[in-house]
Amino acid sequence: MTLSALPLGATDGADSEKALVRKVAWRLMPLIMVCYLFAFFDRINISFAKFQLQTDLGFSDTAYGLGASLFVVGYVLFEVPSNLMLYKVGARRWIARIMISWGLATAAMVFVTSEWQFYALRFIIGAMEAGFAPGVLYYLTLWFPQHFRGRITSLLFLASAFAGLFGAPFSGLVLGHLDGVMQMRGWHWLFLLGGLPCVALGLLVLTQLKDRIEDAGWLSDKEKQLLRSRIEPAQAAHGKGSLLQAIRIPGFLMLGLIYFLIQIASYGLNFWAPQLIRSTGTENPSMIGLLTAVPYVCGAITMVVCGRWSDATGERRWFTAGLISLGALGFLCAGLFDDHTPLLIVSLGLLGAGVVAAIPSFWALPPKLLAGAGAGAAGGIALINTLGQLGGIVSPVLVGRIRDLSGSTTPALYLIAATSLVTAVLLLFALPEKLRTRDLPKH
Repeated sequence: MTLSALPLGATDGADSEKALVRKVAWRLMPLIMVCYLFAFFDRINISFAKFQLQTDLGFSDTAYGLGASLFVVGYVLFEVPSNLMLYKVGARRWIARIMISWGLATAAMVFVTSEWQFYALRFIIGAMEAGFAPGVLYYLTLWFPQHFRGRITSLLFLASAFAGLFGAPFSGLVLGHLDGVMQMRGWHWLFLLGGLPCVALGLLVLTQLKDRIEDAGWLSDKEKQLLRSRIEPAQAAHGKGSLLQAIRIPGFLMLGLIYFLIQIASYGLNFWAPQLIRSTGTENPSMIGLLTAVPYVCGAITMVVCGRWSDATGERRWFTAGLISLGALGFLCAGLFDDHTPLLIVSLGLLGAGVVAAIPSFWALPPKLLAGAGAGAAGGIALINTLGQLGGIVSPVLVGRIRDLSGSTTPALYLIAATSLVTAVLLLFALPEKLRTRDLPKH
């Protein structure tokens, strides 16, 4: 998806708005996308390090799953406070702080030698990264009108697909070719190369991002006025309430539950796809990395197509339900073909096409409830993300425990397929009327 492929309209006002949004997107989104790419890679790199790390440190699958989950525990505990602080000090400073601190913590994984060090540092990395994703999502509500956010959100989450697309082969190459260089194991290099660039990106955020439209020297006064006119009415309509008021909005907690179930599926893919491929007999780290990229390629394609289609129709709920249902089919097929590499890869492609794209599709829904400036919006977005990320605690431990007990990942795949279908049903039948309406451009 290109930044130039934003909605086309018929009126001069719509054309001016499109041109302005395109200009803002070109200015903000490249850096934000690169930052988000590293954030997502920071979550999935543990899945590629798994084989060497477990061999070196003697971890069981349950221990690995617990360590993977502790990242999310730290993330969840500090998520809402982090986003409230972002609102107070400004997105530019706080996002930069997040990136620098999590980059240093990730690089420190090279010093892990025991199970308890692994647990502690994974918790710290999650705590340091807390607030980044919802902080960026909130930041985008300050710069883009509601009817453009389907594609803008898809652009952001396209970076997560790129993290899998490029991160998987990159991880395989690092593990396969840097193992032993400077007397360091491949998994040491993986965390080092994933963490240190985040420090540099954090410094770039300080100089490139602006906290408010008024601070954007690259916009003319006329452009600032037009952009504010498209964003502020929606903000005013939702007010500047508190986090407690946001929680009381009908549909808020249901969105948190839905995102929780989506994240169970997402983490099932992120943390266990390399293991599934390896279980079919593929041992080469580089080949595992290349094959693991397949679901993210498929996810990137559906993300772009559905982002465009969703904005064109204004429909959000049905797209999300359809995508997570496709993910359920992928999990089911992955369980059925867990011993057949080509069919497993096809299954993972279906899985990725659904689950990877369902996340940005979902995030077009919360702004319908929470759009607007103020701590209520920032904290509300963070809390929905926090509730969802609890799925990242449940999923790795659940799959790891099932695998230790049964010797197979297949029963867990069937279970995640079932929870994904439940998610689709909730999206279609359990949301309030406010979230059932379409988002249509207003000029």
